[in-house]
Amino acid sequence: MVNIDQLAFSYGSTPVLNNITMRLAAGRIYGLLGENGVGKTTLLTLLAGLKKPQQGTIEINGENPYERHPDFLSTLYYLPDEVAPLNETARQFATRTGIFWPGFSRDTFFGAMKEFDTDPAQKMNRMSAGQLKKTYISFALASGATLILMDEPTNGLDIPSKSQFRSAIMKYTREDATIVISTHQVRDLENIIDPIIILDRQRVLMNASLEEISRKLYFNYGTQLLENSLYLEQTPTGYIQVCRNTTGEDSKVNIEALFNAVYKHKDLFYE
Repeated sequence: MVNIDQLAFSYGSTPVLNNITMRLAAGRIYGLLGENGVGKTTLLTLLAGLKKPQQGTIEINGENPYERHPDFLSTLYYLPDEVAPLNETARQFATRTGIFWPGFSRDTFFGAMKEFDTDPAQKMNRMSAGQLKKTYISFALASGATLILMDEPTNGLDIPSKSQFRSAIMKYTREDATIVISTHQVRDLENIIDPIIILDRQRVLMNASLEEISRKLYFNYGTQLLENSLYLEQTPTGYIQVCRNTTGEDSKVNIEALFNAVYKHKDLFYE
């Protein structure tokens, strides 16, 4: 369980996060969304213990991540957006580094590498950007960590690799793990992220499961304009419209339309 309470962080005189409070449960894959500069990467690095909260607290399974106790760090893996092209093979990297995570599984690492169609015998500094990213994603899933933080993991991946990413996440994620994925590419992650976290500058606009969202909002994909829609987007076949769900009718959540609706009515969703 991750507990964030009244968290605040600034870069000099520029506040990035302010009074951030939320709970993250085990066994969920969270999508962390927001515009550039709202603090998504900062939040991930705070959770990883790489930065110290200036106000408020973060508690992960009873631990303060900034204290960076080795036993705690062995339960966490942080995958940044930019990864290092090391002068060793992926197999050597996994063997050398995996010992720091007691739950690391070589079988999972090689299984994920196969899922990604990436050669573990290839040197990492000779891989393409996409192959390198897939190697690190494979290691993250194999680490056995119960908290995995991924910052824009699909950056640099081509269309087939994004499909492989979704498949690997569903196949190799531990049932008791919490995964937080920061992304701008919401279409890459539809059908795997749930709940959805949407950050605004200095506040959390939403932290809700898809079931909660569909209970309160109705997503219409028809050709008729609806009155009082919160968000409207024209498509080649009609419209995507986001409305209050006043009838209790089920609908498929469109995450991109949800994001645009939230940003169009920030105060409404925050309240």
